[in-house]
Amino acid sequence: MSHYHSADFEEMEDEYDMNEPVDDMEGEDEYQELVIRDSDAEDEDDADQLHKLSDTSAADARSGKDIQGIPWETIEVTRETYRQARLEQYKNYENIPNSGVAAMMACKSTEKGRTYYEFRRNTRSVKSTISHFQLRNLVWATSKHDVYLLLHYSVLHWSALNGVDTEIMDVHGHVAPSEKHPGSLLEGFLHTQISTMAVKDNLLVAGGFQGELICKHLDREGISFCCRTTYDDNAITNALEIFNTSSGALHFIASNNDCGVREYDMERYQLFKHFRFDWPVNHTSLSPDGKLVIIVGDDTDALLIDSNSGKTIHSMKGHLDFSFASAWSPDGLTFATGNQDKTCRIWDARNLTESVHVLRGNVGAIRSIRFTPDGHFLSMAEAADFVHIFDIKSDYNKRQELDFFGEVSGMSFSPDTDTLYVGISDRTYGSLLQFGRLYNYSYLDSLL
Repeated sequence: MSHYHSADFEEMEDEYDMNEPVDDMEGEDEYQELVIRDSDAEDEDDADQLHKLSDTSAADARSGKDIQGIPWETIEVTRETYRQARLEQYKNYENIPNSGVAAMMACKSTEKGRTYYEFRRNTRSVKSTISHFQLRNLVWATSKHDVYLLLHYSVLHWSALNGVDTEIMDVHGHVAPSEKHPGSLLEGFLHTQISTMAVKDNLLVAGGFQGELICKHLDREGISFCCRTTYDDNAITNALEIFNTSSGALHFIASNNDCGVREYDMERYQLFKHFRFDWPVNHTSLSPDGKLVIIVGDDTDALLIDSNSGKTIHSMKGHLDFSFASAWSPDGLTFATGNQDKTCRIWDARNLTESVHVLRGNVGAIRSIRFTPDGHFLSMAEAADFVHIFDIKSDYNKRQELDFFGEVSGMSFSPDTDTLYVGISDRTYGSLLQFGRLYNYSYLDSLL
């Protein structure tokens, strides 16, 4: 991934996809009217009331209210005009020039207009933020009611059941482990900037720009474990994946910009495996049987490796830029990779000579991919404005398109597949979007 620290982030926002053509609903000339800020409230009570009034329910949406609460009727541009401007002017970040244009030629045609997940609620009092413009795995649902997300230096828990957010971890100041384990840095860290995170089975792992790893068990007080993957300058933690081994032990994998992939044993709190590659690793995904790992990073090729030895089994060719997302289907045979060439490629592990499908985005890099745990759907999130949900049973020919405005901080299906959460990072319209599954979609889809 591009080696930018926090001081460079604002500049990168302005130059690339964070601010083209109109970041945070702001822009030039006729689009200036889109700035409608919560700070217009005169006092704190008014601000709290405005937050409540700005939330959008399913009933509000059915009555015609914009799902993000954008008051199109009071500004001098229609939603359709603004959408067209974004489609034409949004500047996708590419490491390899013109990769997005070239990749479009291989994309399959798909049918848009299905509804598999319906809008339930947009909560504007819950705002998620992005630390690095290429890393978008900062929203995690552990149930249909429980979501974890990043807000600047805080990891928050949001309860959709009672509408309450709770700070789980604050890394702005000093963070140190309250438990003693071999290899843990007892002195902890100061002023950590979180680049990525993962939550599963009551374990939260946050990774930082300087290779920091902070582990917290959600059912315990304090921090359980702190370590630094590397002291290299190029140390940022790009992705994390928590999993259970075949014996039931809790482990996680960290992908780093120092070209390393490290597996940690959270039963013993020790580094378990360490593999090195020829380029920075941006994301990894472990197969359901635990035997294979997808490796993607600062290279056009993706790798499939043996999880025990680290040996490369196959190098997958097809993408035209660097990749930042990957995911395995629960069937253990199919996996997906997401790339800055604005495509998601579907692969069959039994025949890796070429991808079986190439799915296209609208405006930006595919920065996050998720399969539903039951294997019925695949969702892919672009850097901004769109999340696409594909019906796998239709051979990826039918899809739903979630259309909104703002940078995507992350997305996550609940483990029971009932709910899809999408985080929107935006100074004015930042929020948490919630969608619910329609279980009779197969019947409805057959009527179309």
